[in-house]
Amino acid sequence: MISIFAFNLEFTIQIILHPDDQVRSFLSSVKGNRYEALYWLALSTGLRQGELLGLKWSDLEWSTKHLHIRRQVQRQKGKGLVLTEPKSAAGKRLVVLSSHTIGALQTHINLQIEEKITAGKRWQENDLIFPSVFGTPLDHSNLSKDFKESLKRAGIPEIRFHDLRHTSASLMLMQGVNPKIIQERLGHSDISLTLNTYSHVIPSMQEEAAEKLDELLVPIDVSSVVKKVSETPKVFTLKNPTAS
Repeated sequence: MISIFAFNLEFTIQIILHPDDQVRSFLSSVKGNRYEALYWLALSTGLRQGELLGLKWSDLEWSTKHLHIRRQVQRQKGKGLVLTEPKSAAGKRLVVLSSHTIGALQTHINLQIEEKITAGKRWQENDLIFPSVFGTPLDHSNLSKDFKESLKRAGIPEIRFHDLRHTSASLMLMQGVNPKIIQERLGHSDISLTLNTYSHVIPSMQEEAAEKLDELLVPIDVSSVVKKVSETPKVFTLKNPTAS
């Protein structure tokens, strides 16, 4: 049975996918899916749903693997889906992508070219990386429906799309990524927000830090090292000084 991690952080319940089985199960369930690259990007960068849907190909620098976050998709009363700027200055940021993520996006752009051909004159070019099948901004409800179906295929209990962002941040902390870097990738205005939000990961990090310090501080039995060296004679051949 696959379980999830749930944390009650005062007023909200934060859920993350289990790093050992659920993340891999989920990614396997979306293999070949129209949104495969989007899900991979969500887990590898921690971008918000609106930010993912607002990405344009012009935001991506293929050679440097730099992705610029400049806008988001929002539904506004009387206007429908519109592109708006991030809520804070920190929301406008640069995120460096991994080689695998770049590969997923290369596959995705080829699939998008096929969709353009299929749509024909119905296609509306907006340069969006993750548009609808007609090139227009993607409705959050359509993505949410696919997300729920993908979770079901993977045998994972239903969670919110936003929990992929929590999973990404938690995984980065578990891997020892500097909290300042995580703050920048998530677009948090203050590092205290990052640390307070993901405080559930800190205890395990403290245990790891304690063990690493032990490795540095525990005295080494010098006599045993000397004995070991003396029992293993080595022959060194000196180079000709005139030849170097």
